[in-house]
Amino acid sequence: MNLDQFQNLVFDWTRESGKLILEHFCDPDLKVDQKKDASPVTQADRQAEQLIRNQISKNFPKHGIVGEEFGSVREGAEWTWLIDPIDGTKSFVAGVPLFGTGLCLQFQGKPVLGAIHLPALGDHLLVGDGNMALLDGKKVTVRESGPCGDWVVLTSDERDIPTYRNGAGWKSLLKKVAYCRSWGDCYGYYLVATGKADVMVDPIVNSWDFHGVIPIIQGAGGKITNWIGEDAAGSNSAIAAGSEIHNKVVSFLNHQS
Repeated sequence: MNLDQFQNLVFDWTRESGKLILEHFCDPDLKVDQKKDASPVTQADRQAEQLIRNQISKNFPKHGIVGEEFGSVREGAEWTWLIDPIDGTKSFVAGVPLFGTGLCLQFQGKPVLGAIHLPALGDHLLVGDGNMALLDGKKVTVRESGPCGDWVVLTSDERDIPTYRNGAGWKSLLKKVAYCRSWGDCYGYYLVATGKADVMVDPIVNSWDFHGVIPIIQGAGGKITNWIGEDAAGSNSAIAAGSEIHNKVVSFLNHQS
């Protein structure tokens, strides 16, 4: 499967799931349940994942599927899809449009194709294969390197950093950058890949949340690793940035006071 084929299929799937998701967005009667990890889940999450799972099974019956809401089937298959039906459910339930659907296709455990669909922000689709990243069919690249004082740094919840990583390193980074915002989840990686922000960090993250952004960030000319600069795939943390500044970011975040 090449990027064009993937883009066409995923656009069809996510356009359909996006319509379903938007039917529930800002619904005052939306029921929000709590999962075992205390994170929210809604009918929209479940329905969107089921729709995409059905499409994958229809088009690729031998492929494995790993989804946030319904677990795994054929997880050991050579080709496996990872699904996050609504990445940013906390934003979704609060009526904030900075959420999206994340998809990843892995070959022998390696992410090779990824997609971020933003249904509430104009139905945009960002896809990448490690060599190129396309937003609605047009090539995008990460922002060129600049001085630390110009960097825009993003994360989903700043409170998670001292809980799971090095709080002193985070403070060290914040002292050097222009500003930090919580435009996180898949939207943060979208902003980095399209050159609108410089750094996105996730101190704790599940595979379905971010494996799809690995080929997107790489395809946009950026670099993505785990918190200490090692391979992001299979890890539970991520740092995404332009290639030239990535090593500096890793160094700052792992600085010991």
